[in-house]
Amino acid sequence: MAKDCSFDVVSEVDMQEVDNAVNQAKKEIGTRYDFRNSKADIEHDGDTIKIHCDDEYKLGAIIDVLKGKMVKRNVAIKNLEYGKIEPASGGTVRQVVTIKNGISKEVAKDVVKLIKNMKLKVTAQIMEDQVRVAGKDKDQLQAVITMLREQDLTVELQFVNFRS
Repeated sequence: MAKDCSFDVVSEVDMQEVDNAVNQAKKEIGTRYDFRNSKADIEHDGDTIKIHCDDEYKLGAIIDVLKGKMVKRNVAIKNLEYGKIEPASGGTVRQVVTIKNGISKEVAKDVVKLIKNMKLKVTAQIMEDQVRVAGKDKDQLQAVITMLREQDLTVELQFVNFRS
């Protein structure tokens, strides 16, 4: 008798890699010519990255550098949520970038709906910030993973705990 196989759909960000990317971006900004004699600072604190600099143009340049460093370190830039650009003291600007860790309820509902629309013999259930998919046939579970990888969701998905 075949027993159930399952896997979990999660969206996790390696905070150590985020910290490394922020430190590398700080180092690059410190050595770049276009940032000489200007205020440019990046700070990583928990689930947020705070960027503070002279103007919006430099803010965009800092974000580009940060994105490049994150991509090199395999951190999904889809999981970054950019806050509003706010004026700060001394004519400077700042922006807060929030790191989304885990699958929100809305995205989890979308994932479950996509899986149900496939009309396979698998079940999907939301468990806090992840979705567990279970079924008897491993091939159907592989089809679900393939379908979810092709979707353009607001967060990067990983597939863990594949059990048979």
